[in-house]
Amino acid sequence: MGSILQIRHLFVKYDSSTVLSDVSFDVPKGEYLGIIGPNGGGKTTLLKAILGLIPIYSGEISVCGKEPGKTGTWVGYVPQLSLMEREFPVTVREVVLTGTLTRKKLLFHRYSSIDRDTAAAALRKVGIADLAGRRIHDLSGGEFQKMLIARALAEKPRLLLLDEPTASVDAKSRAQIFNLLADLNRSGMTILLVTHDTMAVSSQVHQIACLNRRLVYHGEPELKEETLHAMYGCPIDLIAHGVPHRVLKTHREEK
Repeated sequence: MGSILQIRHLFVKYDSSTVLSDVSFDVPKGEYLGIIGPNGGGKTTLLKAILGLIPIYSGEISVCGKEPGKTGTWVGYVPQLSLMEREFPVTVREVVLTGTLTRKKLLFHRYSSIDRDTAAAALRKVGIADLAGRRIHDLSGGEFQKMLIARALAEKPRLLLLDEPTASVDAKSRAQIFNLLADLNRSGMTILLVTHDTMAVSSQVHQIACLNRRLVYHGEPELKEETLHAMYGCPIDLIAHGVPHRVLKTHREEK
């Protein structure tokens, strides 16, 4: 099937501080990979390196056979919700339409009927077509996140990267977003998402990678307690709140 993403011995440094240390893994086409780890563990830095937004100190990254930053519309990106400006006076439709700009590399132009059809299809895909004319500051956290996913889908990517896609949404929206991502993956989309919330990893994820500056684990989404201890540096108690998960295979019974 081949790999859509290959990372070999990746090191990233900010000044004299090593943020990523000797990270290596592959993401096959059609994979659905969840990367978990603590805040400050390098997850967002990894995404930025894949996107070519930051320089790497050493190592190699190949995205769809190309260097980071040279993949055009092959990679879609959904940034952290908390980093987005929500007071800008634009509509949901206008935001999603900007996802078609990357195909033209033009900032000022008239959107074509094809662009508008693409944006409308993306909004239908994420289930918020009825919100197309709404101002973005009127959206809930879950609606705003779906809009960002729709914008990424408007680029028609081969690989979808998501940074903390459920961090600022309620439980209902979290489940809807994970169901949406599972549907996208089943239709052939390769997905890589990162989160600091271990319990936010959906049961549909094929594999999990644990990252805390270095890659602690990469494999099936059933983690052992010693893996979590190695990642967080302390014993971890996991409590699920209505989200299907496969983090720990067994649980000890209380006496």
